[in-house]
Amino acid sequence: MDVTATSAATDTGSTNALGKLATDATMFLRLLTTQMQNQDPLDPMDTSEYTQQLVQFSQVEQSIQQNASLKSILTALTSDNLVGAASVVGKVASFGSDQAGLTEASPAQWTYATSRPAETVVATIKNASGATVHTINLTGSEGELVWDGTLDNGTRAPDGAYKLEIAAKDTTGASVPVSISARGLVKEVAQDASGMTFQVNGVFYNSATLIRLTQ
Repeated sequence: MDVTATSAATDTGSTNALGKLATDATMFLRLLTTQMQNQDPLDPMDTSEYTQQLVQFSQVEQSIQQNASLKSILTALTSDNLVGAASVVGKVASFGSDQAGLTEASPAQWTYATSRPAETVVATIKNASGATVHTINLTGSEGELVWDGTLDNGTRAPDGAYKLEIAAKDTTGASVPVSISARGLVKEVAQDASGMTFQVNGVFYNSATLIRLTQ
């Protein structure tokens, strides 16, 4: 996000609004002056309505100025947040998401943990279309899965986002809940309508999903 551009857009919008308001107020005053000059001395016009209109113009002007000031403050806060969040770049982060990015330079990485001991743990990796591209039998009730993109047919999957699903069962065959998190090196920090986001292997994660940060 370009904070400077956002600030400039805010200033331009406020300036345009104030300019239009000034033009409307000038036209209104000219109309009022003309009507007062041509009014019937024996039946003078009621100016209370015009007085209320002038008060409304003043209130709108104050509202525009206050709104511009508030946006400037928010822009400054956003700038500070981005500067602070930039320190996260280059660190390994974990996010509460089952989607991880795969690139030629970096594998897709997840961590998982079952809620109780599991006898079998089967991981299924799916592409953006929902098709299964790789299946892995895992060992242990918790661990890390690092996938280099190798498909079941031996070829390599294209770069992109992939979803991990894990089916775990205990000794009785009952399903065991599994928590999954995506993991990887933060390469970029950005700001969008949803808030602060972190980019890992081409996938953007909202800051609200950040659960762990390590060197």
